Amino acid sequence: MQHEVTESRDLLGPDGRLVEEGWARRPLWRYARSRIKAGPFRIKEWDYYSVLSPEGRFGLTLTMSDLGYAGMFAACFLDLERGLYRQVDTLSVLPMGRTGFPADGDAGRVAFSDGKLSLAFECQRDQGAGGSPRDPGAGGSRRVLTFSAPTLDDGDGHVGLEGRIELYQPDALESVTIATSWAENRRAFYYNRKINCMPASGGFSIGPRSFRFDPMRDFGGLDWGRGRWTYENRWYWSSASGLAGGKPFGWNLGYGFSDRGPASENALVLDGRVHKLADVEFRYDRSDYLKPWRFVSSDGRFEMDFRPLVDRRSRTDLKLIVSDQHQVFGEFTGTAVLDDGSPVRVERFPGFAEDVFNRW
Repeated sequence: MQHEVTESRDLLGPDGRLVEEGWARRPLWRYARSRIKAGPFRIKEWDYYSVLSPEGRFGLTLTMSDLGYAGMFAACFLDLERGLYRQVDTLSVLPMGRTGFPADGDAGRVAFSDGKLSLAFECQRDQGAGGSPRDPGAGGSRRVLTFSAPTLDDGDGHVGLEGRIELYQPDALESVTIATSWAENRRAFYYNRKINCMPASGGFSIGPRSFRFDPMRDFGGLDWGRGRWTYENRWYWSSASGLAGGKPFGWNLGYGFSDRGPASENALVLDGRVHKLADVEFRYDRSDYLKPWRFVSSDGRFEMDFRPLVDRRSRTDLKLIVSDQHQVFGEFTGTAVLDDGSPVRVERFPGFAEDVFNRW
């Protein structure tokens, strides 16, 4: 079942349950933290950005999250040529919503800073040349990401991350938004938006080394989420953005997290339009995440081989709080099929896939 929501509405009713579960091409649900029927330790809010340069063979990921009992913040440099990553992360204690995430994913600013890491994410209406350097006449917004991490290194002895990246979000760009609950607790919910194919400009430095993004070929993605989760979850997620036949193309795939009976978040995005997919399965060796992966869909519209390059892994075990994460960056080769039956063939297409287990 793929229930598409087409009209704006409140996310939660007076009873704390989702008013209407399903997926949408726009963020049609109105989120209000005050309507969540749960203590502050159970509410989760997060923004995660990934920006890749397939020709430059590098990338960067930035994370801010408020998990109630802790805030988690990270900046990660990816060297796709050498298959390595360098990360700086830090925590805040008992933020319980004070991190200040906006309720509207297309407006506002959130920031964090301590001695290890400084991050700021801001969404601005573009008053300049338009929504994207690829389409200067289009209206849109830009997401401005500024960051620094004095101790982050590049693996070659250069130290000190500093940068600013702009991601362009044309008004015409569709994205996958999903609102689903858990079968065992219908007041627990997952409200999430994944934006692919945002042209990236700007860049960053690590010591004397400079890394620049070209908006004509490099793209960023956003994982924007708000919700009340259950205690134990395992999810699988893949995202990719690049060029196919000269047009921006990408996908979002995910399952294992909440009851996906009303809708999945599996979709292709070509030239700004979403093409919905049915179920997708990730096939991989859990004993070695750097072995080749395979992706297949139940409707035969997504068949991909994945060659891993970097396993961004982390594990925390504090008994009551456990997190085991593998976010694997690499290259996809295969075929995806659009709603009208047209195939899109890609080779060495940049993206990632992840397997995450959490108790928190």
